Amino acid sequence: MLNIVVLVSGGGTNLQAIIDAIAAGTVTNTRIAAVISNNKAVKSLERARNAGIPAICVSPKDFEDREAFHQALLTAVDQYEPDLVVLAGFLVKIPEEMVHRYSNRIVNIHPSLIPSFCGVGYYGLRVHEKVLERGVKVTGATVHFVNEGMDEGPIIAQKAVVVEDGDTPEILQRRVMEQAEWLLLPAAIDDIANGRLRVADGKVFRKEG
Repeated sequence: MLNIVVLVSGGGTNLQAIIDAIAAGTVTNTRIAAVISNNKAVKSLERARNAGIPAICVSPKDFEDREAFHQALLTAVDQYEPDLVVLAGFLVKIPEEMVHRYSNRIVNIHPSLIPSFCGVGYYGLRVHEKVLERGVKVTGATVHFVNEGMDEGPIIAQKAVVVEDGDTPEILQRRVMEQAEWLLLPAAIDDIANGRLRVADGKVFRKEG
């Protein structure tokens, strides 16, 4: 059984996709041990509680400096002994100590086709605003393992989404969620839970059979 901790910052639609996929049996051999947010007033914590999942807030506002916050976050994650840490719209850079402790055991979903529209400053609605400003015709989402860089870890899977005439950032964001994010992240968790992926030399390989 894959024990996962999900980190969130906002409304938690990707979290809900995971919860629903586990309930539907499309993600197997997996349990969500806890949901941790850096923001007290978010719907994602409500989603967790409604599903009977422990919901915790570790806010940087409650600590004197970033180092103290990072230690508290790491302690909160560690207490659930996760096999996998899932960043489902978590807008805080993961401390390096956590990256090292959970090497190749942290995954993130990003709302673009990495390496496009990623890195510092590219998150949430801002990604879709930049996509429309640039005039690209195809965007999408990427699920990847997390390393010390920003959106630079080994890619697990990507899915393309067409940009349509008349799209606003909000409309495009919703389509990317529905057609890519909510499918990719649960599928990646299921692959990891059932031993279908391995990481070697900074790349992800799918096991045969």
